[in-house]
Amino acid sequence: MDVGLVALAVGALLTAGIGASLLAGRLRLPGLVLVLILGMVLGSDGLQWINFGEKPEDYDVAQNAAIMALALILYEGGLSSGWAEIKPVIRVSVLLATVGTALTAGITAVAAALLFTELSNLEALILGSTVAATDAAAVFAVLRGSTLRRKLARTLEGESGVNDPIAVLLVLASIDAINHPDFGLLDALWLGVSELAVGAAVGLAIGGFGVWVLQRVTLPSAGLYPVASVAFAAMAYGGADTLGGTGFLAVFLAGLVIGSATSPARRTIITFHEGLAWVAQLALFLLLGLLVNPGDLISIIPEGAAIAIVTAVFARPLASVIVAYGFTLPERLMLGWAGLRGATPIVFATFPVTEDIPHGELIFQVAFFVVLFSTILQGLTIEPVARWLGVTSDEAAIPAPLVEPVLLNRLGAETMQFPVRPDDAIAGHPVRELGLPREALLNVIVRGERAIPPRGSTVIQVGDQLHVLVRQEVAVEFRELMRRWRKGPIGLEERPRRRPRSRPSVTSIRPWQPDDGDPQRPKTLAGNEVVEQLRTRRDEPGALVLLEDGRYGVSGPLMAVGPSGELQAFARRRLANATSPGERAWWQEVVGALAR
Repeated sequence: MDVGLVALAVGALLTAGIGASLLAGRLRLPGLVLVLILGMVLGSDGLQWINFGEKPEDYDVAQNAAIMALALILYEGGLSSGWAEIKPVIRVSVLLATVGTALTAGITAVAAALLFTELSNLEALILGSTVAATDAAAVFAVLRGSTLRRKLARTLEGESGVNDPIAVLLVLASIDAINHPDFGLLDALWLGVSELAVGAAVGLAIGGFGVWVLQRVTLPSAGLYPVASVAFAAMAYGGADTLGGTGFLAVFLAGLVIGSATSPARRTIITFHEGLAWVAQLALFLLLGLLVNPGDLISIIPEGAAIAIVTAVFARPLASVIVAYGFTLPERLMLGWAGLRGATPIVFATFPVTEDIPHGELIFQVAFFVVLFSTILQGLTIEPVARWLGVTSDEAAIPAPLVEPVLLNRLGAETMQFPVRPDDAIAGHPVRELGLPREALLNVIVRGERAIPPRGSTVIQVGDQLHVLVRQEVAVEFRELMRRWRKGPIGLEERPRRRPRSRPSVTSIRPWQPDDGDPQRPKTLAGNEVVEQLRTRRDEPGALVLLEDGRYGVSGPLMAVGPSGELQAFARRRLANATSPGERAWWQEVVGALAR
């Protein structure tokens, strides 16, 4: 095919996928449903515009492309979640992802064996394992804009990122047991433990390496930071898979570690991967839609609908009731009902086809139908069921930012949201005690359905959402301040008393050397530890700091250390000789700060 025609076709398909996602959003459905249907309409059993899925090797192509797309989706899920968000519910999320997935798979397998007598017990377990997996993209699409309680939403997010490795391990273990009769229970347990352990180790190691690189290496262009992040994702999945581990767990954990750490380009990386994950989702759903022939689904409608109902109405809710300790019964039932299927089960259902399992194509067709049926059923009813069970709140489950972060990033700032929890130290304190630095501004307090303009006397209440505009130069220090808002103490930290000196303070001035460290955030100056960063320079790297011995220091092209009076005189001389507006503004700021 002509290159221009291929480009036009890809663009048209992505545009159609976006349109289907927008329509699905208005219908309160995951975009997956209509995009899958779009692929079916365009495929060989529909308009026949794209003939895909007619040859056995098409399943291999689809499987390889789908695995790469799933890796990108899981990595973005880890980046966006962040450890601080899912930490309070991580135990229940892991239990749902492991024990809950195994229980759901087992109960569904029993129903499959009864409904499809031609399937062996292991083949029925493969089918049960595929439809037991929830889909991070489908869950997030429905939760966005939902009023489900935040605790439930975070639990579902965490589970959807972790249960994919469990489901695929069940599928692979069942396939090995079919192909190798001597493959027993101990072999299956060893396969699961070893793959999970290797995947977790590789994911955490690559994530830690990525944090180290992003925090300590200054890349020549801002556009290289997302490229580095893609490299970390590829290393995590590829490294784990090469070493015999589960790449899905590795890539999710790597994203979680990198997304939880502070780095100058964190928001840029997350925004880039959100777009990349959307492209991966659209391409994945279209590809899987092209792979199936709608005519083949007609003969399995009764049995497929029964499997979907057993999974969504009985197996998954029962598993949630058993393992979701710490939640009320209505909340447990909601966790069971909101476990949406998506592209992930369909991808896993391609494995029995590519591995030549006797009834592999039947398993794929049933899994595809179950995903369509249960997603429509659950996607349309999540909000009504949540209201009926009384597990909704007055705020969005996943709040959207009040402003577009991309524009702020271009202007050298970012907006940070801080939800006030019941046990936060900040609750009950007025705004004036927050200790905000000069480079940060509390824009608005969202309280329920109201936006409150903050004043110094405004008291912070539990449930408030604080929206703070922060210059990127102090984003790292500001995250430390937010940690104090959680744990305390609240208010400005007490400055250390100046140590008595046996001789007069001496002001030293010299050029900045590479061995002195980062002038934007110096740790020591002239052998003295920095105890507080008072100001941060904006036109170029530099800072005004307080030292442990009571003196002050200025970092940048020149390093100057001395008492406030002498350092102020130095700053005035630099101000008089300033040659640019940025330099003039900086020395004016230093003079003003030292005069206090």
